[in-house]
Amino acid sequence: MKRRNFIQKSALSASALTLGGSVAYAANKQQKIIKSTFNLKYAPHLGMFENSAGKDPIDQLNFMADQGFTAFEDNTMRKRDVALQEKMARTMQKRGLEMGVFVAVFLKEGNVASGDKNAQEAFLKHCKESVEVAKRVNAKWMTVVPGNIAKKIRGDYQTANVVETLKRASAIFEPHNLTMVLEPLNFYNHPGAFLTDSPQAYNICKAVDSPSCKILFDIYHQQIQEGNLIPNMEACWDEIAYIQIGDNPGRNEPTTGEINYTNVLKFINDKKYNGILGMEHRNSKPGKEGEKAVIEAYKKVDSFK
Repeated sequence: MKRRNFIQKSALSASALTLGGSVAYAANKQQKIIKSTFNLKYAPHLGMFENSAGKDPIDQLNFMADQGFTAFEDNTMRKRDVALQEKMARTMQKRGLEMGVFVAVFLKEGNVASGDKNAQEAFLKHCKESVEVAKRVNAKWMTVVPGNIAKKIRGDYQTANVVETLKRASAIFEPHNLTMVLEPLNFYNHPGAFLTDSPQAYNICKAVDSPSCKILFDIYHQQIQEGNLIPNMEACWDEIAYIQIGDNPGRNEPTTGEINYTNVLKFINDKKYNGILGMEHRNSKPGKEGEKAVIEAYKKVDSFK
């Protein structure tokens, strides 16, 4: 499943804000902070529970909180109307949901690895715009993907171009205590991507040398790209600031594929990780039963001691 599928689904969910769904879901419910059901901070996205909660984003946030989730992520937050951003932020604060990542820059066709100044300036423009969004929704992290490999340019020069751009981006984020998280992508879903491996991301973060430039370790991507998940996470742990989840094959909820998520999550918990784990995956089954299956899957894999 490609990121744009998540974005399209989330955008459709947001478009229903004016349909009055919040009245249907929230009626006769006491909206308050509920004790977490989980050991770790798992973050659903819009659309994941819309059959149970309705299409209204506020209803969906309330439903997430009612299930004991304590975080939320939204790839398309930067593109949402300011009024909706503010309303979602108020709901998250009221319900005890911590804001996870939204996408600051996700270059598809262009790239900064080429050294093209226009591409770099466009990248930095998105970073500047994302600062105000982050403040509005109380976000700390923003996903950054630097684009594709630059043809006919040696690899080391490409890396140098990316590092230079990320240093400039870090200077934008540092004064606001914000962190861009670099997401390596797998070769199968994103052929031609410049950033693919965790050691590569680790090397870039060390070169940028900023608290505002860290790694987003997407377990789904890295299972496909390199496997050896726990040792690779251990090796780059000091640069990991955010984690995302999805099983393989299929990019569905944990327990549906080959990854032993109970062991992986126990490792993360044993590392005293206090960050967010974004649930960036589809539901393996349709309807309310599929949504219930997602919740039960997280209870199962989170049952480590």
